[in-house]
Amino acid sequence: MKPNIDYQALFVATPSPYLVLDPGLVIVDVNQAYLQATGRSRQDLIGQYVFDAFPANPADEDADGVQNLNASLQRVLQSRQPDTMAVQKYDIPVPSLAGTFEERWWSPINTPVLGPDGQVAWIIHRVEDVTEFVRSRPTGPPGGPRGRREVIEAELYARARELQRLNEELRQAHARERQVALTLQEAMLHSPDLDRHPDIAVRYVPAVGSLNVCGDWYDVVDLPDGAFAVAVGDVVGHGLEAAAVMGMLRSALSAAVRALPDPARSLEVLGLYARSIEGALATTAVQAVIDGSRRQIAYSSAGHPPPVLLHPDGSCDLLDQATDPPLGARPDHVPRPQAAVSYTPGDHLVLYTDGLIERRDRDIDEGLQQLTDTLSDHVGMSPERLADAVLSRLGVAGGARDDIALIAVRL
Repeated sequence: MKPNIDYQALFVATPSPYLVLDPGLVIVDVNQAYLQATGRSRQDLIGQYVFDAFPANPADEDADGVQNLNASLQRVLQSRQPDTMAVQKYDIPVPSLAGTFEERWWSPINTPVLGPDGQVAWIIHRVEDVTEFVRSRPTGPPGGPRGRREVIEAELYARARELQRLNEELRQAHARERQVALTLQEAMLHSPDLDRHPDIAVRYVPAVGSLNVCGDWYDVVDLPDGAFAVAVGDVVGHGLEAAAVMGMLRSALSAAVRALPDPARSLEVLGLYARSIEGALATTAVQAVIDGSRRQIAYSSAGHPPPVLLHPDGSCDLLDQATDPPLGARPDHVPRPQAAVSYTPGDHLVLYTDGLIERRDRDIDEGLQQLTDTLSDHVGMSPERLADAVLSRLGVAGGARDDIALIAVRL
């Protein structure tokens, strides 16, 4: 039986000082311990930008508490992970004496609280006031017991500050690496023909914790007589190796469908090509060719989750009548199946990779049902808004355990 706990009362009563910030770093709540530690009232703090409420001490030229705290909070917003800071000297204003600051030392931890969309909804800023500990460090001759204790404490503090500096350098190096990886991924996913299709929206969401380089892809290819092809695929694995395989397979499928506009035949060529590439086996892909003159979708799937055809009345059809094993799964070459379905103007075709619907704690059919329910609930939207709604409703707008590629086409 779930206990009936008043979490607001717990927050107010907890002995550790807590401040709650919104993503704009505005104070939205504070507990009694924090008010006692800072000598402030709720009226002083609620609704204040945190660095307006607690600015830097202008009399201290070496003050870096504001800079360090802001950097930590920004890391929390970007990484959606807790950030533990080294002990900080962060003087605070004396409420009764305008322009006067009191020397204070703090041990802070900043923790994100994520909303339903996976983004940071609040930050819990927890501090411990260690001012008395720092001030009460005993003094004495360097060789005496009290002197040795003072030296050890000073050394520990210096090491903590040095560790913070080194961690910041590592974070900056990692950020540069991520930016390089993101630029590479964008270049590999570039689809020149996409610019000619305002009714097509594409999304790529890297796996959480990855460098933005993964094995999922999407593609849009223009064909003769006004037809065009859309495809998504998923290479097993993550990282640069998977991305390299992805780039080769994506390019090969793009070339194949231009020469062989039937989806099944182009996937056959891709399957043969995949056998010669290390790491390409077990790749899944689905391709659809949209023929506007006949209002028909021809499609074929290599072990991939089925595309969804959304109708204006909110009903959904799964395009699952031409599914074969993943690339390279058969020991001998066998022609792949192909199916066709008619559409009416106003329908939407949605292709995606399995990271959108797969979760470790539920059956894939549940994820597929959630996807079709979401599409039905957002019928009539533009492809751009529909794509965003799908990612948000399925809780992966901020990333998931697996990377995600998504295409939404208004037919």
